[in-house]
Amino acid sequence: MKVHKIIGLMSGTSLDGLDLAYCHIWKESNKWNFDIKETKSVSYSSKMELKLKNSILLSASDLLQFHNSYGTWLGQQTKLFIDEKKIQVDYIASHGHTTHHQPKKGFTFQIGSGQHIANETEIDVISDFRTNDVALGGQGAPLVPIGDLLFFNDYDFCLNLGGISNISFDANGKRIAYDIGLANMVLNYITKKADLAYDNGGNLAKKGSINKQMLTKLNNLEFYKLPFPKSIGYEWFITKVVPIIEATDDNLENLLHTCIQHITDKIAEQILKNTTKAESNLLVTGGGALNIFLIETLQLKLKSKVKVVIPSKKIIDFKEALIFALMGVLRTKKETNVLCSVTGAKRNSTSGVIYVSD
Repeated sequence: MKVHKIIGLMSGTSLDGLDLAYCHIWKESNKWNFDIKETKSVSYSSKMELKLKNSILLSASDLLQFHNSYGTWLGQQTKLFIDEKKIQVDYIASHGHTTHHQPKKGFTFQIGSGQHIANETEIDVISDFRTNDVALGGQGAPLVPIGDLLFFNDYDFCLNLGGISNISFDANGKRIAYDIGLANMVLNYITKKADLAYDNGGNLAKKGSINKQMLTKLNNLEFYKLPFPKSIGYEWFITKVVPIIEATDDNLENLLHTCIQHITDKIAEQILKNTTKAESNLLVTGGGALNIFLIETLQLKLKSKVKVVIPSKKIIDFKEALIFALMGVLRTKKETNVLCSVTGAKRNSTSGVIYVSD
């Protein structure tokens, strides 16, 4: 039985830093298994966070330069992690950081050059997991459902609350997944107005009340009316959501409270619409799983039909890094790691580019 020793790297749209997960992944009795052996989160400096946030505005040459320098930085952080933990690694699987995501125009781009990571660490790297699916006519997102299918299929629904919310579940014998809408991206945008990185536990939001006009505007965004497969990126947030926030004259608590109501409205709507059992369960991961007020509000809206399950903090924080590690393993074995039933592509694919260390 081959045990794959692989590091998964993940940087999400919430811009809270780089997650590294050293995983052992193996297949036994036709089932994939995992053990997250070591983890580390590296917070971005304010300078790096700002550069990542504004990378969408860079010229092509400046963006490519940043793609390479960020890849070097990822490699340096991974090498530090390997040295600190004294671990043996077969491969590194890196998601990179999404700067541009416009599948309707046929492109998506995740910075963090795989070759630069490989050169820094002297370990082969698998990265660029989204481009092939977009080339096949897909959304290039979400990608995590392959891990939900192979690692977390005991749950009826898998919900990730990162910068955005996305969901994954089985329907008619196929895995279905799509971006629901907003999550931490909008909450963190609001708290930063008060020089807070985030609303700890949702305590500020809990003190607020609903701004009905703002809630109506958010709930009526065109994206929510579109059929899946569908996905959103930072561009959508900046052009469609930020103007609503900026046009609303209200206090911090009310803005946060209204956004929590909006986020949970849209999540509950999708889950209840797709619930086929008398009682289902919902696995929630990503930073939003730690927002107590958000989770309590969601459970209230789901009532007794769906039980919200919060796993260990390691799974909450590192599930995406784990699944990119799995995607890397599947790529090296030339097995499917992106599902067309999720992305809308012409076919399933084995995605990711392998960069050989020099």
